[in-house]
Amino acid sequence: MNPYRIAVMVGSLRKASWNKKLADVIVSMAPAQLDFRFVRIDDLPLYNQDEDENQREPVRRMKQEVRSADGVLFVTPEYNRSIPGVLKNAIDHGSRPFGDSAWEGKPAGIVGASPGAMGSALSQQHLRNVLASLDMPTLAQPEAFVQVHDGVFDSKGGVSDEPLRMFLQGWLDRYAAWVAKFA
Repeated sequence: MNPYRIAVMVGSLRKASWNKKLADVIVSMAPAQLDFRFVRIDDLPLYNQDEDENQREPVRRMKQEVRSADGVLFVTPEYNRSIPGVLKNAIDHGSRPFGDSAWEGKPAGIVGASPGAMGSALSQQHLRNVLASLDMPTLAQPEAFVQVHDGVFDSKGGVSDEPLRMFLQGWLDRYAAWVAKFA
């Protein structure tokens, strides 16, 4: 059996992004049945409904990458208690024009990292609301809110905190089973 292809959407563009580091850790820990592919969103224009009938190449590329995936992993920080604009922009592009959504039916997983005590909980809740409207079945449990502090990520790009590493492995196993249920 071929592995399930998973589109990875990281909601942070920062070079030293904790969420990109978290995504890299998850990809490095992936079970054999998951094949993660990062989807570029930094080159998408701001969504404009006037362009629905003539979407630009970066939008078409992103939608094709999502369509060819068996599932989607969203890795999101929390900005002002919600999801980052760059991620919402990508989601809006992928859902348009009406009736041509790349997201429909794709099993989703959400994780996020933040230095705050709630570790992206509010942004994840907002994202869950958006994904429900797009008909994306989203893994509900376990929720993965990673609080970033000194020493969470090691110098090799891994997780130095063993309980966190074990939690992420368990989350990945549940997500793999979730994708298999819908793919």
